[in-house]
Amino acid sequence: MRVRLFSLRHVPQDEADDIRRLLAEHDIDFYETHAGGWGISVPAIWLYDDAHQPRAEALIQQYQRQRTRQAKEAYAALRKAGQHRTWRDNCRQHPWQAVLLLLMIGFVLYVSLSPFIYFLQ
Repeated sequence: MRVRLFSLRHVPQDEADDIRRLLAEHDIDFYETHAGGWGISVPAIWLYDDAHQPRAEALIQQYQRQRTRQAKEAYAALRKAGQHRTWRDNCRQHPWQAVLLLLMIGFVLYVSLSPFIYFLQ
C-alpha cells in the first residue's frame, strides 16, 4: 500500500533534495506528487511499499535532528559574532513594513476591545 512519508509543503528546496538523495542512497523506492497549478494538491514524497516506512522514517528523523543541530550551531555562531538579525534590524531595513504592522495591530486591538470600552460607558 502506498504511504505518504514526507510532506513537501513549505519545505526548502535543499531539504527536499537531501531527503530525495537520502532515500535513493538507501534504495527506498518512492515517488513524488506536486501541488499542481493551483496549489491545492498534496505535495509529498510517497513510498510504494509500506514495509519500508519504519526505516525511511528513522532515516528522515535522523537527518532532521542533524539539520536542526547544524542550524542551531550556525545561529549561535552568528549571534556570538553579533551578525544575527534582530527585530530592530528588520525595522531599520523595512521601516514601512514595521509601521504598517503596528497600524494593523492597533486596528485589531481597537476592533477587539471597542465593544467592551463602549459597553462600560
